[in-house]
Amino acid sequence: MEVSVIGAGVSGLSTGIRLIEAGFDVNILTDKTSPDTVSDTAAAWWYPFLAEPVEKTNRWSAETFDELVRLMQDEGVDCITMRLGREYLEQECESPGWSEDIPHFRILDRSEVADGYSYGWEIEAPVIEMPLYMAWLKSRFEELGGTIEIRKVGSIGEVDGDIVVNCTGIGAREFCDDDTVVPVRGQVIYIEQDPGFGRFDQQPETLTYTIPRRDVTVLGGTAQKGDWEMEAREEDTEYILGKCEELWPELDRTKIVGVAVGLRPSRYEVRLQAERVGDMTIVHNYGHGGAGVTLSWGCAEEVVRLVNLSMRT
Repeated sequence: MEVSVIGAGVSGLSTGIRLIEAGFDVNILTDKTSPDTVSDTAAAWWYPFLAEPVEKTNRWSAETFDELVRLMQDEGVDCITMRLGREYLEQECESPGWSEDIPHFRILDRSEVADGYSYGWEIEAPVIEMPLYMAWLKSRFEELGGTIEIRKVGSIGEVDGDIVVNCTGIGAREFCDDDTVVPVRGQVIYIEQDPGFGRFDQQPETLTYTIPRRDVTVLGGTAQKGDWEMEAREEDTEYILGKCEELWPELDRTKIVGVAVGLRPSRYEVRLQAERVGDMTIVHNYGHGGAGVTLSWGCAEEVVRLVNLSMRT
């Protein structure tokens, strides 16, 4: 049976791969492919950020963590690396639910906490170089027999077939007439300097991060809700650099090599559900906020489960 997937970001490609592995013929419909997707600009440190409901997103995140590690270790996907990162908080709090699902999580000693903060923890998690990873996903999808059709789909009525999976990301606002999908603008800076370990303040109002990849370190960030501007702003660049220098005083501005902007597809909660429209089953998989990569494989597995369930009812 053929399944049409709308969207070729990290969610669409991961979902397409899992559906093929489950025995379906899959065709992706999209007007944008890598390197022109939002996913290509993701900083892509595994971390469940801006994604609800946590009782589901923690599970999907853990499943994705395991798959990213497997791809790195068993399949030699070298654009995935494990890096240490420290998150700093203004006050002590309970450890996040997902902390029990990853191998390395520890509370920082007070001497390890950055100035201006009073608490924190260290994790080791996958860092994904998205332009390379997106190319790998597309290649894997096509090697498995998947096809990609380049065209914009304005409504579900333009799609043929019995099963459609909606991975339209920020486009779901228009495609589904879902005004709860809101952009959360993120601007990042690329610098050819390695901080040794990642440094993070993940609170949306003070969002700061230094994510070390093999090629560059990604500096961020912004979380500007409702902002559709895709051009980089100099004031945001200065704001990001100032925050990052507080956590990483050795930052060398002369080694900056680029700036990028992306729109996180935020929603009050991830929409991952099936519905019937006439004779068609639609499985929605969007609203991943700032955790599209972190949720990708777990959500893809859930899509397969929902598709199989729809065929039995």
